[in-house]
Amino acid sequence: MIKFKRLDHVQIRSNPIGLLLIFIASCGETDQTPGAVSTPQNIGIETSPAPYIQPEMNVMMADPTFVMSKDTIATYGPHSITRSVLMDNKGNLWLASWQGIIRYDGTNFTNFTLQEGLRHFHVFSVLEDKNGNLWFGTIGGGLYRYDGRSFTLFTTEDGLVGNAVLSMMEDNLGNIWFGTGEGVSRHDGHAFTNFTTELGLSSNSINTITQDKTGSIWIGSQNGLCRYDGNSFVKFTKDKDLPFYNVRSIIEDKTGIIWIGSEDGLYRYDGKSLTQLTTNFTGYIFEDKKGILWLSESKSNIPGMTLTRYDGKTFKLFEKSTQVFGITEDRSGNIWFCTANGVGRYDGKSINYFTDTSK
Repeated sequence: MIKFKRLDHVQIRSNPIGLLLIFIASCGETDQTPGAVSTPQNIGIETSPAPYIQPEMNVMMADPTFVMSKDTIATYGPHSITRSVLMDNKGNLWLASWQGIIRYDGTNFTNFTLQEGLRHFHVFSVLEDKNGNLWFGTIGGGLYRYDGRSFTLFTTEDGLVGNAVLSMMEDNLGNIWFGTGEGVSRHDGHAFTNFTTELGLSSNSINTITQDKTGSIWIGSQNGLCRYDGNSFVKFTKDKDLPFYNVRSIIEDKTGIIWIGSEDGLYRYDGKSLTQLTTNFTGYIFEDKKGILWLSESKSNIPGMTLTRYDGKTFKLFEKSTQVFGITEDRSGNIWFCTANGVGRYDGKSINYFTDTSK
């Protein structure tokens, strides 16, 4: 693993085998940012013959579709695909975007990828652990841990099973789980333990991981859903033992209900029976403080992904102007959602997209 400081102290590791260029697309999701590449598969992998060095910044540019920001610190947010959003224990918002790692402190958006001289890869996932460390998963560039002072990079050379990190979860023992394009890695604070289909996973292309109140770990993948009890993986299927396809989100709500978002729609599992509520592709599920579910889903008559609210009785279309990905709620009750064109904040009355007004 490598620790990264500020740009004038940046350390770079080259990969003699060639760096991965991974482009994400999914059924029902079409990233429309210029330069983004879509493939019919969930993850497509190509290799480049050699890393590209951006001369003016002396930073490894391994992904030619990385979107450069005009300003490192700005009052406006990212303008390209933003996949995940998290509020840390200090009240800062962290965005995983195609422009890198971006923090919003309530006033300014700071691009840490540029400020700290990090590798120029799309950032897909973000997690804050119980110790306050922030973890950022990139698409092809490995995994960063940020302790508030410096960034530490983990890749397959450090034992990570794959360099495309699509999801993260901390279990009740403090282990961090990473879902990648090559399987699952569990980090105990010292080393990685890896799990693949050879050990019982439904697929090595992992989209989502969560732990329920009983301690079982749910793992959603491109080709199915399984549960891990600490000893073995058991496949969780639909009626007639049919597997789920392209499971993109799993959460447990405040009442203990498991919600599953997949290519086949939205499912509800109460511990005994499984109920299908919609047939719309459901990419992300978030429960707010009031118990309302916010869903990123597709609708047959609307292009791309939409934002829908479900109060337990009625589904209500909330936003349809752009594709929606990750969702969270801040301390003031504002709902933040990631889109193909940046991030939006809903304050209960209107939506602010934090666009660049100078254009």
